[in-house]
Amino acid sequence: MTTPAGSGTGFGSVSWWGLSPALDLQAESPPVDPDPQASPEPGTPELEVLLLGSVDGRHLLQTLARAARWPRRRFHFYVLENNLEAVARHMLFFSLALEDPEKMGLQERSEAFLEVWGNALLRPPVAACVRAQADRLARLVPEPDRLAEQLPWLSLRALKFRERDALEAVLRFWAGGEQGPAAFPMRRLWDLRLRHYLGSRYDARRGVSDWDLHMKLHDRGARVIHTTEFRRWRDTGVAFELRDASAYQVPNRTLASGRLLSHRGERVAARGYWGDIATGPFVAFGIETEDESLLRTNNGQPVKTAGDITQHNVTELFRALAAWGPPRATQVDPQEVPGTANGTGEPAPGPAPFTLHFLPLGADQTLHRKSCYQGRFPLLYVACGMVHLLSPELGACVAPGGRLVVELARYLVDVRPEQLQAFSDRVGELAQAAGFAPQPGAGPSETFARFCKSGDSAPGDLAVESGTPPHDALAPPPDALAPPPDALTPPLDSLAPPPEPLAPPIDVLVPPTDDLAPPPETLALPT
Repeated sequence: MTTPAGSGTGFGSVSWWGLSPALDLQAESPPVDPDPQASPEPGTPELEVLLLGSVDGRHLLQTLARAARWPRRRFHFYVLENNLEAVARHMLFFSLALEDPEKMGLQERSEAFLEVWGNALLRPPVAACVRAQADRLARLVPEPDRLAEQLPWLSLRALKFRERDALEAVLRFWAGGEQGPAAFPMRRLWDLRLRHYLGSRYDARRGVSDWDLHMKLHDRGARVIHTTEFRRWRDTGVAFELRDASAYQVPNRTLASGRLLSHRGERVAARGYWGDIATGPFVAFGIETEDESLLRTNNGQPVKTAGDITQHNVTELFRALAAWGPPRATQVDPQEVPGTANGTGEPAPGPAPFTLHFLPLGADQTLHRKSCYQGRFPLLYVACGMVHLLSPELGACVAPGGRLVVELARYLVDVRPEQLQAFSDRVGELAQAAGFAPQPGAGPSETFARFCKSGDSAPGDLAVESGTPPHDALAPPPDALAPPPDALTPPLDSLAPPPEPLAPPIDVLVPPTDDLAPPPETLALPT
């Protein structure tokens, strides 16, 4: 069998990295009047953003890193994901980004982030770092007081108790290395997913990857992705090879996710790799940069690769994020401190605190019922895999004059140009039904669709069915994502089976979960 072109199956049913460059959310939000008297007092202006499918936190990290370019504001990020593994990855990424520089240097933190974020296999030192961080987070999740004391930027209060228990189980699985690679055989899972995706084209996988890169990703603007790094990622899952290839041996457990599958009329839990196998993690930080020298070309070919640009961008990102980390006791010369006035020793106010709020799974259906969320957010971001959640009820949570940014499917290599246009048209229809109109002055973009909400719109009164399924242009056939039986691994006893909301169907790009069940006679049941 060969996966039909245009099916979108390479996207997978779980998103581990974004398919668009990182955004500065302050640049996307409505402008505010600068306050020259800004101070650390509670009167500091706030920016509250609701994100559906933040996935890897790249927009949040980029916003914090560029906060010094804007008037001082407090940030409240409300994140809604469709699985708890994505929530756990957010926590891990922010823990790495805000780690004390005395414990982990800048290069060590940025390299660890890149490997955990985009590699299927890790170096042993990075795997040990993941286990240590996951163990620490697993101990804090069930203790709200200690969590608030040690991680004041994190709020899990909105999560249900069963979701906190499942989140702790995910972190415990990451921290447990006693079973070794057998608990999550990433090499075998990656190869089986690749074989199922390519079908009869598997033996010609090098030619397939070259075609997808040169005829699709390059034509859509990602010309800096090099053939060598793209082939390596397609074959092994290692996108960023920062050391010798032989050093990457330990499976990256943060890419494991649970799924409920049907077996003889019953729902059973299985663990496997269900993520992206087609595009890769190169787009988020690797195709755009402020350093124009990294985008130079020689004889029509880029001088730097997407991996080089990603490493540079992430390093600079973490350098800027140092202002948000714990205060350092090192004494320095006031003359050398940015923001001091004539060596007076009185530095300019540091960045205001920020809070990362995680909402319960499936909260998109209930947010509008709570008065505290109605008309609250000046900015709403929706990832391409969550577009089906854009509804009039969700639009009611956006303040009058607020903005809507929707990620488009530009870098999905499985999607044909006519399907991209159909998807963009469908996004416009859903946004209009939710009370939004195209943003005036927004230039044309194939990566994001931007809208604004008028002050007199009343999305709740529109005669539109909530949750209307999007256009079938990107919907694959029912059996397109059926995982091969060998790709399933039974969950550990410590991992609580995911509740029903853990794997909701993403109607835009993938079929319903019930259609993904493998043949019952070949399903490996948990012992």
